[in-house]
Amino acid sequence: GGVGIALIAVLGLFIWGLTGLYQVRQNQVGINRVFGAYSGKSAPGLNWNPPAPIGSVIIVNVTDVRRTEVGYRSGGGQAGRNRDVLEESLMLTGDENIVDIDLEVQWDVNAAQAENFVFSLQNPEGTVKAVAESALREAIGRRNIQPILTTDQTQVAGEVQQLMQKVLDEYRSGVNIRS
Repeated sequence: GGVGIALIAVLGLFIWGLTGLYQVRQNQVGINRVFGAYSGKSAPGLNWNPPAPIGSVIIVNVTDVRRTEVGYRSGGGQAGRNRDVLEESLMLTGDENIVDIDLEVQWDVNAAQAENFVFSLQNPEGTVKAVAESALREAIGRRNIQPILTTDQTQVAGEVQQLMQKVLDEYRSGVNIRS
């Protein structure tokens, strides 16, 4: 009697332990949690973390290039045209002209800081968008309209990228701005 119950209990514990096995693909990082607290990262391959209710794993794609649009939304209009979002795209230049600017930010998750991406940002896409809009307004506000329309577009893009990365690093966001 007692041996059979003990055997069933051990077998149940073993099966429960097996549910803690999980697979991390080449383009992913596993963020391990035990009792809700961060307990480490896992590399690609087969890994184990204590199963629920003790532990959990959050899998993050780190190579996916994500896109954030400022000033427009792609696709939605007739014939696949972009739809303008004026409250985001109208900006004041340094010489007090108004310019309509659209920006696409391409970003990914820094694999070395994936835990920051998971735990520091409640809404990563919204944060990237807000930081992009702010950095763009700062870069445009320093310039006169003529260079913005003609020669300074690549400088503006580079400046926005640097400003965004600086702010997102200060937030400990785990976000990497690609372009």
